[in-house]
Amino acid sequence: MIKMHTDRGDITVSNAVFTSITGAAATNCFGVKGMAYRNKTDGLVHLLRREAMSKGVKVTYNEDNTVSIELHIIVENGVNIATLCRSIMSEVKYVVTQNTGIDVREVNVCVDSITM
Repeated sequence: MIKMHTDRGDITVSNAVFTSITGAAATNCFGVKGMAYRNKTDGLVHLLRREAMSKGVKVTYNEDNTVSIELHIIVENGVNIATLCRSIMSEVKYVVTQNTGIDVREVNVCVDSITM
């Protein structure tokens, strides 16, 4: 959780809010099939349903009241991965800042799989 102090009081933003906003912003980008989750026991990558998107997002709260976000995604075959990742980074940073008012220090995108 991250806590912000305003002139009207305190605002606390939970991890679930960040993961929901981040997952929705990432999956709305063209070329993203969905969020990914790597199973620890068998090592396979699984495509997550919309309700379980938070497993593909890791949010780290920094001491300077910013957040760092790590995304694990599955992309569609035939898209330019570098361009797609830059688009996701920009979109996620913008959407999270607009919806929560909290600055995003960095967005790291990990492409775990490509669908055929």
